[in-house]
Amino acid sequence: MANTTRVPRKAVVSQDQCVACGCCAKVCPLHAITIYHGIYATVDTAKCVGCGKCAKECPASVIEIREATV
Repeated sequence: MANTTRVPRKAVVSQDQCVACGCCAKVCPLHAITIYHGIYATVDTAKCVGCGKCAKECPASVIEIREATV
């Protein structure tokens, strides 16, 4: 029988390239993304489930969905 355990994934923002447009925060279904002082997006990893909606919406393409580290 195959192991079907899913590896947790989380959104990661390249903050030095983020333009703080807020598009990612608007589409996040769990409100896991906020814009920090109008400078860059931050991800609340406790809320993020790695759905990828933010990465698809980001016009600057600076969000990646990665395997969560322990």
